[in-house]
Amino acid sequence: MPLDAFPAPRRLTRRQALAWSAAALGAPALAHAQGPGAADRPLRVILPLSAGSGADGAIRAIQASLSKALGQPVVIENLPGAGGITGTTQLVRAPKDGSVIGVVSNNHVVNPHVYPSAPFDAIEDITPITVIGATPFVLVAHPSVQARNARELIALAKAKPGVLNYGSSGNGTILHLGAAMFVDQAQLDIKHIPYRGMGPLMNDILGGQVQLGVVAVAPAAAHIKSGSLRALGVTTAARVPSLPGVPTLAEQGLPRYELEGWIAAVAPAGVPPADVARLYHGFKAALAMPEARDALVAQGYEIKLTPPDASAAFFRSELARMGQVVKSASVKMD
Repeated sequence: MPLDAFPAPRRLTRRQALAWSAAALGAPALAHAQGPGAADRPLRVILPLSAGSGADGAIRAIQASLSKALGQPVVIENLPGAGGITGTTQLVRAPKDGSVIGVVSNNHVVNPHVYPSAPFDAIEDITPITVIGATPFVLVAHPSVQARNARELIALAKAKPGVLNYGSSGNGTILHLGAAMFVDQAQLDIKHIPYRGMGPLMNDILGGQVQLGVVAVAPAAAHIKSGSLRALGVTTAARVPSLPGVPTLAEQGLPRYELEGWIAAVAPAGVPPADVARLYHGFKAALAMPEARDALVAQGYEIKLTPPDASAAFFRSELARMGQVVKSASVKMD
């Protein structure tokens, strides 16, 4: 469901209203809201993804501006593993004083459905701060595949069941679900080949070792322009400005298909509302700075910055939606 479906709530409790009012004084007051000496402590940002991932690049692009907005150092710590579970486990066990936050992606709401024994609750054990932004995906093919768009690919796959294959960045990842959604909704027989990350996946699609994949638009755009990859359809509800000639999958016979990759800032459960508000306004002030905003947009992100309550509603909705996708597409850990 689009993020725009979750507007900021109109009514707040008295406690929330006081917290938001304090934070709304602006970026210069953010450091003082933490208490004496707190501005000298670094804000620890746990990233449960590997260095070089899309989320890693995005948060590092705004790191300096976020530090400036909050009036404190910002230290990013990559803790990858188990689709994000390793780092998120550390996050939910962190102090509940606003000194530690995490930046998570779609995998946070996918994992409960593919890792049922995860040692935390994806909703109850976090406090959403803001959905920072979202980026579109695109279904791509190696040029050897005899299809110029998704309609032709569907026809080809139905004529040759079990012959085609698609790669992903790993079992249960959002790129796996993106392709599995396509296969499920088009009722195709296409083999899945999981890789260990986006880099190896892209290398093998470019090399023709795997035929298809759903990947982020930004890293694929240059390859699409050069002709080394063929764009068959974008995954978002509307066409992507950087690929105006590529129709959406919804336009090509899959009206229920809609997916984008989002990143969000979260804190452990139990962080006081005043700290949550301070952090939200820190992100808001940081992304009002041209250098941070432009850097994020250059990486293919549309800036969202939904407030905490709307972000919490979005997390709940996405958890339910991804559960339906995992069940319908029969996504399982091999």
